[in-house]
Amino acid sequence: MTCRIAFVLFPGFQQLDLAGPMAVFEVAQRARPGSYDWRLVASAPPAVRSSAGVAWPVQGLPRRLSDLDLVMVIGGDGVDAACRDAVLMRWLQRASRSGARIASICSGSLVLAAAGLLDHRAATTHWSRGRQFATDHPDVRLQPDRIYVREPARRGLPELWTSAGMTAGIDLCLALVAHDHSEDVAREAARQLVVERRRPGGQSQFSPLLELQRPDGRFAALLDEVRRDLRQPHGVEDLAARACMSPRHFARCFRDETGATPAQVVERLRVEAARAALEGGAASVLRVAEDCGFGNAERMRRAFVRRLGRPPAAFRP
Repeated sequence: MTCRIAFVLFPGFQQLDLAGPMAVFEVAQRARPGSYDWRLVASAPPAVRSSAGVAWPVQGLPRRLSDLDLVMVIGGDGVDAACRDAVLMRWLQRASRSGARIASICSGSLVLAAAGLLDHRAATTHWSRGRQFATDHPDVRLQPDRIYVREPARRGLPELWTSAGMTAGIDLCLALVAHDHSEDVAREAARQLVVERRRPGGQSQFSPLLELQRPDGRFAALLDEVRRDLRQPHGVEDLAARACMSPRHFARCFRDETGATPAQVVERLRVEAARAALEGGAASVLRVAEDCGFGNAERMRRAFVRRLGRPPAAFRP
């Protein structure tokens, strides 16, 4: 089923806020033909000039909202004027009642807040707009340290996605692709774009081991096996046997290629999978700990604090 997207632009929008997400969906569309389709829309067609001075052709705001599955508002320097665009505000309010998912990139969340779509819901925005956001929209539960925030649909309210900055829009869209299709498709999109598949909830970087997911890597197939069944112990001797190597030789070669020990890599893969499950709304922390091979919640908590600097509860939606 095709996800039909409307990228909402306004004068002074940031081109990277548009190009990054569009590239994610383009690569996902190649991996899964027919998965995404998009159009550029604005309240003042036929063209909108970006903050870099380049005019982009756009269509008018669609009247038939049943044709849209995702409305994504782009950010940029022109966001303050966009918040005063009455036509755009009314259209976004209609869109929020249509059943479509609503999303924003970077400071585009200010536009959603101005339209009243974020009241009493969690959201994030670019760090430079945090104080303005908190002052202008006190009813929004602003989470300024998050890369992106997903608010599930509830009580007639749409599903909402907001991101913290330009490149964080790529993180958000990769998460959307994983949500719509699978981790494999999102990982492949990240690999093609040469970006990290997933970063932690805060602003600090966390590599999900994309460097270990190269199809030509010596241990790529072995790591895929580990990832598919994290419940198993995956000790050095077991991994070495599957690689047809002695434990000592395997450990040395593995560290030379990855820069980490097998135990460190297995733990990182478990943390990555557990965080994805928690952010996806998994009901039980204990179940996530068991499914991801930690054995118990306390062991998972220690691994999260060690790898991400935060406990698992910090990653619940």
